[in-house]
This record gives sequence, structure tokens and C-alpha cells, in this order.
Amino acid sequence: MAKLGHVHIKVRNLKRAEKFYTELLGFNITEKVSDDYSFLTLGKSHHDLALQNAGENAELPKQNQVGLYHFAVELKNERELAKIYKKLIDNKIKVSAVDHGISKSLYLEDPDGNGIEIYIDTRKQSKIQWTGRTTLLDTNKLLKLIKK
Repeated sequence: MAKLGHVHIKVRNLKRAEKFYTELLGFNITEKVSDDYSFLTLGKSHHDLALQNAGENAELPKQNQVGLYHFAVELKNERELAKIYKKLIDNKIKVSAVDHGISKSLYLEDPDGNGIEIYIDTRKQSKIQWTGRTTLLDTNKLLKLIKK
């Protein structure tokens, strides 16, 4: 059986990207190849994410171009989602918090405009089908989970 191995993205500044992914999103660096590549993991494999240094003058992603929209990181529970949401907003990262009914998601971009979704799957709890409609996630209620 096949499985998705990793995501490989290009960044303008490797050190800045490493800091973003390790300090804010909890990745760990497993290997570096000069100032060209970094391989990061969330714990179970050599790397879940490969960062490639494309240089400061590399063109940024455009909003309406064909290509990767985002990659997603699934968390275990709503409390973990709350913790990372607080960390992101404390670091002034623009976050869009959405309730899809079947999942609760945070959408953001890394410093180079690469899209990221951080989410929890709520299908077992909600027992509903996704209709394509979303509502805003109640972030005040979310933040209350980490005050307990």
C-alpha cells in the first residue's frame, strides 16, 4: 500500500523557514545539506517536510496559479489546535480559523507564501457529510481549552 511520503517546498531563506517550521509548528530538523536543503520531521520518519533554498530573488507563489494550494498537518485533539493557534497569534501570524463541520482548521502561510492547514478531524464526533460550506471557528472557545 502506498502512502504520502513527504512534502517538498522551495523557500527564499532557509534559516528563516527552519525557524518558522521548528519554533512555531513543532517540526524537528533531521538533516541539513549545506545551505541548500533541510529535512524536517514531526517524529515518525526521516522527514515529513523538505525545504529547498531557492534564494532571496525567487518568485513568490501567486494567488491564482495552478499548483499546490496548501499542505496539511493533522493534530490529535482540539487542545493541541488551541495551543498552536495561540502560538501563531502571539507571533503575529495571520491565521484563518475555519470549522468545516468534519474538521476544525487553521489556515496560514509560511514566510514565503506557501499554504499550510493545521487541523483536527471531527468526522467521528460530528457524523456529518461535508457539504462544501464552512463557518468561522469560535477561537475564543478554542482558547478557553488551554486555560484549564
